[in-house]
Amino acid sequence: MKHKKIGIINANIARKESSIIEREINPNGQKSITHYRLIQNFADCCLVEFRLETGRTHQIRVHSKYLGHSILGDSLYGTASGFISRQALHSYKISFFHPVTKEKMEFEIPLPDDMKKICHT
Repeated sequence: MKHKKIGIINANIARKESSIIEREINPNGQKSITHYRLIQNFADCCLVEFRLETGRTHQIRVHSKYLGHSILGDSLYGTASGFISRQALHSYKISFFHPVTKEKMEFEIPLPDDMKKICHT
């Protein structure tokens, strides 16, 4: 299946019947929407930006598997990797309105060293 560089994944997610941890795409699950944008292709992987419209448990991981492109290093929804010893997921930016002051709060965190290394190999 060929995927666009920018797209929306709209596939409901539910707990997998045989697991207390794992989730799966299920038409009877909760509404789950993820926006994605391909940032850069590399030899063995690619850098993708995800923006969550909903916030389901394991949403990015489940939606990535659904597209046939599991997150690098994700042993639950894909396979472990020799490139990284964990899931190659990083929340680089979060914003929200402060519950008391109503001021918009925004925080950005740079890519961790282990993920930078993947991007430069």
